[in-house]
Amino acid sequence: MSTDNSSRTVSRLTRDTMAIILAGGQGSRLKELTAWRAKPAVPFGGKFRIIDFPLSNCVNSGIRRIGVATQYKSHSLIRHIQQGWGHFRGEFSEFVELLPAQQRVKENWYLGTADALYQNLDIIRAHKPEYILVLAGDHIYKMDYGVMLARHSENQADLTVGCFEVPLEEAKEFGVMAVNESNRIIEFAEKPESPKHLPGNPDLALASMGIYIFNADFLIEQLIKDADEKDSSRDFGKDIIPNVVDKYRTFAYSFNNKKEQHQTYWRDVGNLDAFWKANLELIGVSPELNMYDDEWPIWTHQEQVPPAKFVFDDDGRRGMAVDSMVSGGCIISGAKVTHSLLFSKVHVHSYAVVENSVIMPNVDIGRNCIIKNTIIDKGTTIEAGTIIGVNQEDDKKRFRVTENGIVLVTPDMIGKKIHTFR
Repeated sequence: MSTDNSSRTVSRLTRDTMAIILAGGQGSRLKELTAWRAKPAVPFGGKFRIIDFPLSNCVNSGIRRIGVATQYKSHSLIRHIQQGWGHFRGEFSEFVELLPAQQRVKENWYLGTADALYQNLDIIRAHKPEYILVLAGDHIYKMDYGVMLARHSENQADLTVGCFEVPLEEAKEFGVMAVNESNRIIEFAEKPESPKHLPGNPDLALASMGIYIFNADFLIEQLIKDADEKDSSRDFGKDIIPNVVDKYRTFAYSFNNKKEQHQTYWRDVGNLDAFWKANLELIGVSPELNMYDDEWPIWTHQEQVPPAKFVFDDDGRRGMAVDSMVSGGCIISGAKVTHSLLFSKVHVHSYAVVENSVIMPNVDIGRNCIIKNTIIDKGTTIEAGTIIGVNQEDDKKRFRVTENGIVLVTPDMIGKKIHTFR
């Protein structure tokens, strides 16, 4: 097949695809970061939110019919999507459509990932897609879904599962695919004690990324069948996938197989340590996730703020940032920031020191503070002279400290009740 014909084929496939992003999860492993927001709404990377990554992947792949299923504490997520993703042209059948849980079927909210689609079957049918791309809304990655759609079409598959090659020991934390030499799935196990390795490679296993491509008619059939099962948990990984792998044409698509994709970065930022690490990875000289890639931009709602400012140049009071990313609206006023990521409108006052930390928007760090190995949530004010990340025993009395010693600070922890009803 010629390159032009191949490009046209992929373009047709993406045009005939509707994406559903599952963005209703609570994200409880992120602890207080998701106390008042859904996990996909958590800020990431200095100016983005986690949901921006799957949304941007869809747009960059040519998929412009997108539904976002929301449920848990979704206000900030919905507002972000309305502000940043409302530019699609309806007359060209382009949309980002919000699908909040609204008891469309019986009196239940979304009971699981599969149920989130089942309760919106009438909406999906109305758009008449040929393929349905199901995505998790809480992972950080770049991926051309067009390549995966092409493999799905070539294999004449009913279902294709996006997978990531992981060390065999790490695979215990994922749904694992056992495949043959043609990447046809012959077995699926959710978080197995003894994961099956790749054919010919005893050190690696194929872990599910929570990315699925279904033929639309096939998915609708399976969702209805699952809804009739009384004992089903209404979940793709626990119910739908295990029930179809040995009966239908199901294939694995290996995302980090370099023959398939140029970008092989994928992170599940499901806990605080992973979230802190993934943010600070962006600071590296040549990070795996290139945020400066003009060919595959990450889109978001861009708040209008002035440029970052660094003031004072006296010995002991020099406004500076080294090995760091500093967003617009920040003021580094006679303070030193090292190997840290600052979101927009952060103010670090004189003589303060910030190291190895992720500082979210609208944070104010007072004079003479020492902040190390810390995540500070949006809207937090740190009083002058506060020391965080130096003495874990002191930190544990006021804040959350992870197993790896990363400290989480939120407004509630320091007595600032942003979310209050009285």
